[in-house]
Amino acid sequence: MTDGVDVVRQYLTEAEIEFEESAPGVFSFSLPGEKKLQTAVRLDVGGHALGVHAFVCRRPDENHERVWRWLLERNLKMYAVSFALDHHGDIYLDARLPLSAVEPDELDRLLGAVLSQADESFNAILELGFASSIRKEWEWRRLRGESTANLEAFRGWLETGEEPGA
Repeated sequence: MTDGVDVVRQYLTEAEIEFEESAPGVFSFSLPGEKKLQTAVRLDVGGHALGVHAFVCRRPDENHERVWRWLLERNLKMYAVSFALDHHGDIYLDARLPLSAVEPDELDRLLGAVLSQADESFNAILELGFASSIRKEWEWRRLRGESTANLEAFRGWLETGEEPGA
């Protein structure tokens, strides 16, 4: 386990990723994105494997079956990580890697997969699982002349009144 801990610690340091090590082999940090501005990640170095856990989104408000189906279909196309749900229904990206594979190049690929999947999936998850809330927020801001800049990704279906993802 010590070798895996050392490799992870050195990788994060050299990549200039600010991290917290709350216990030996438990690393927490954030990866910056574009659509999802920050993805919280935890790496757990165990006796036989490295666990990767990244928070993507809280439990959707609506269309649960459609969201879960979208996530499962997406799992078929992803490298190393897959979507998972916790007991609350919150959405995570999760992975397990044997300690023998924990090396800088593989950590780079793995964290790249976490970042790209969290970032590329974020707006689709919001559209499918939070459309009513987004629509209400859009209308509230427009009525008051407030900025809708952070809702621009959804402008198309918001202005046409179409169902998102249709």
